[in-house]
Amino acid sequence: MDGYEKALEVMNELFGKDCVFALATAQKDKPSVRFVDTFYLDGSFFVVTHAKTQKVQDLEGSSHVALTNQFHRFTGKGRNIGHPLRPENQQIRKTLITVFEPWYFPHNDENDKDMCYVEIELIDGFFHKDGMGYSVNFLEGTAEIFPLERD
Repeated sequence: MDGYEKALEVMNELFGKDCVFALATAQKDKPSVRFVDTFYLDGSFFVVTHAKTQKVQDLEGSSHVALTNQFHRFTGKGRNIGHPLRPENQQIRKTLITVFEPWYFPHNDENDKDMCYVEIELIDGFFHKDGMGYSVNFLEGTAEIFPLERD
């Protein structure tokens, strides 16, 4: 297993579940940050939201985003992939319903035409687990793995 494959394995362990991240977007050079529940799958984080939220509105002007939580950080490009009931969203919908099961339906109305999913395709990131740091370039498919001591 090469470094990139190992890094993806650790990504799945750490973030292939309901994780809270601070999501930063920007509109006209004005940054905005909020906490969101995310789920990682195959090089992207997914967020369940509403098309009229500030974060989705910001993405229409600039797709560049940053995510951070507990010394983990990522940059990527976010986009509204549309309503959960769109045919192309059926597979990710099944997964998100399972991952976010405690709150998915109580907090989301799939009858609302503006409910949507945001996909954040990752560009690069840094995370750590068990004393090892991972610096990943998702575009090039490379990773640097190194011992990491937290102070």
